[in-house]
Amino acid sequence: MSGADIFEGDDPIAIARRWLDEAWKSEPNDANAIALATSDAQGLPNVRMVLLKEIEDDAFVFYTNYESAKGGELAANPQAAFVMHWKSLGRQVRVRGTVSVEDGEQADAYYNSRALESRIGAWASEQSRPLKSRETLLAEVAKQGIKQGLKPKRPPHWGGFRIKPVEIELWADGAFRLHDRFRYTRQGDGRAWRATRLAP
Repeated sequence: MSGADIFEGDDPIAIARRWLDEAWKSEPNDANAIALATSDAQGLPNVRMVLLKEIEDDAFVFYTNYESAKGGELAANPQAAFVMHWKSLGRQVRVRGTVSVEDGEQADAYYNSRALESRIGAWASEQSRPLKSRETLLAEVAKQGIKQGLKPKRPPHWGGFRIKPVEIELWADGAFRLHDRFRYTRQGDGRAWRATRLAP
């Protein structure tokens, strides 16, 4: 398509997965960090960093508190966008798509893979809501640690969101800001992706 090996293939999700695998070798921290954008009831955008935990064949998955600001915004408007940027590689992946909840065995499995302290923290933190002090949070962590024990179940307010892309852009840095950009779109599930080269 572009003649560059990094863009080889017709499936942008497979390319994104390959790029992420490369980034784990060169990025100093959190190669799977994404800037996730949602919007509130008034349509005002909101963006924050989260960790992408899975790239499936047709979706991107992250986990969070459903009662957080992003959880509430996604419940009201199940659409999102994100960008994943790797300065060490000079590449980025941009995704826009529809969102659904992952609240089953897959979410349980990921929750149980986390450190015990993080699992207890998911019970203790009322994410995005006002907090009197750090001491208040730590006291709640201690309380939940005793209450939930060494094998806490996944809280009902915590789980995954799956972003199913309708558009993906792959970007690679070029000399003199003459970057390579390809936008991928498709007309429904299971259909082939259509790639369009964009001006930098």
